[in-house]
Amino acid sequence: MDPESELDDVMNIGLRDGRIADITTEPIEGGDSIDAHGLVVAPGFIDLHSHGTTDETYRMQSLDGVTTTLELELGTSDVAAWYRERSPRQRINYGVSVGHIKVRMSVMNDSSDWFPLDHGAYGIASPAQVREMMERIEGGLGEGAICIGAGFQYTPAATREERHEIFRVAARTKTPVHVHIVPGIEGLKDVLSLAKETNAPLQVVHLNSSALSDTPVMLEIIEAARASGDDVTAEAYPYAAGMTEIKSATIQDVYKDASDARLADIEWPRTGERLNRESFERYSQSGGPIVVHTNTETMVTEAIASPLTMVASDAYWQNGTGHPRTAGTFSRVLGRYVRETKALSLMEAIDKMTLKPARRLEARVPAMRNKGRLCKGADADITIFDASKVIDRATYRRPSMPSVGIEHVIVNGVSVVLNAQGVEGVTPGQHVRAPFE
Repeated sequence: MDPESELDDVMNIGLRDGRIADITTEPIEGGDSIDAHGLVVAPGFIDLHSHGTTDETYRMQSLDGVTTTLELELGTSDVAAWYRERSPRQRINYGVSVGHIKVRMSVMNDSSDWFPLDHGAYGIASPAQVREMMERIEGGLGEGAICIGAGFQYTPAATREERHEIFRVAARTKTPVHVHIVPGIEGLKDVLSLAKETNAPLQVVHLNSSALSDTPVMLEIIEAARASGDDVTAEAYPYAAGMTEIKSATIQDVYKDASDARLADIEWPRTGERLNRESFERYSQSGGPIVVHTNTETMVTEAIASPLTMVASDAYWQNGTGHPRTAGTFSRVLGRYVRETKALSLMEAIDKMTLKPARRLEARVPAMRNKGRLCKGADADITIFDASKVIDRATYRRPSMPSVGIEHVIVNGVSVVLNAQGVEGVTPGQHVRAPFE
């Protein structure tokens, strides 16, 4: 099944030297083969939004059918170093943005190395500091960053002038800005106005977790912006609860004076307890990831089913604890939203996981023109699954449980999942990077 050509047929696929060499109804032979009778053969899934990009998460995501995983929201402040740390190869393909959050943390001397907790979140930047941030962002783009990442909910002290400068750099370099907006309609309108004023491409990340009950309205706003010619896209993940660091500004600013009833929206994932004032303050001292139960299944379905969105996991993993979306996002879409509720057709879901993400990036990253497709000459990144049984199994108590139904995953022509089991000792994944000197 290839969403670009709309091919949906029984075919043989031949791979050679990491590329697709042939797609034909004729018999073909090779040095190795996979019998995919009764299975769906699709382009490898592309995840535009992943955190904690390590060997551990690469393995979990490969078992969910992901062949390319990209950290495009939080990003990094040192693009060259980020790629060096993962060079030469990993289990799956990988890439990163230059992130305003991370650059701001560095310039403002924030005390954290994960999310901003003090000066990076709450410090007002001087004009000289803003200039330094923009210079570092431009420097990261020059080192091959895929795009610019931003998270305005995590940097509440960033003035509109500072935010405008980010979009100005993006427009001049024709680079998308992948933004975690301040939740709600006004947060969306803010970034849409910045994008329109500067003519910068915009990606609204995890729309459903930022929109909540406003999801239908915010989808309409994005549709209207696109109809007026704005280059804006969005992504969503298929879970009704989010995850973040309890010490982050996005949590402390919202919940520091909240009632026990509202604090009960927050779950401490290691124990499953719902928080109250005493436990919130105690865990805020120690820090760590929390699950935030603020969405509804109705709104998640609205976002996932919309033709405006693509699927991205927002994978989150820190010190052995994380969100089940890390291990289960793509299988959950295929199992729950395609097979069980029929909110999407199978081809629509594959399109949201492969071709749409590739097209969002390919203007800046030409290598993406060879991903997200099944055609001659494309990269041999392929996911093979059983549509009759694919489903996620990861939970908030057991977030690393692998999905079922993902039978084979091939990265650059090499099997990393074979017969639903991870293949050990293989590292065919390559960096995904914009052209750089």
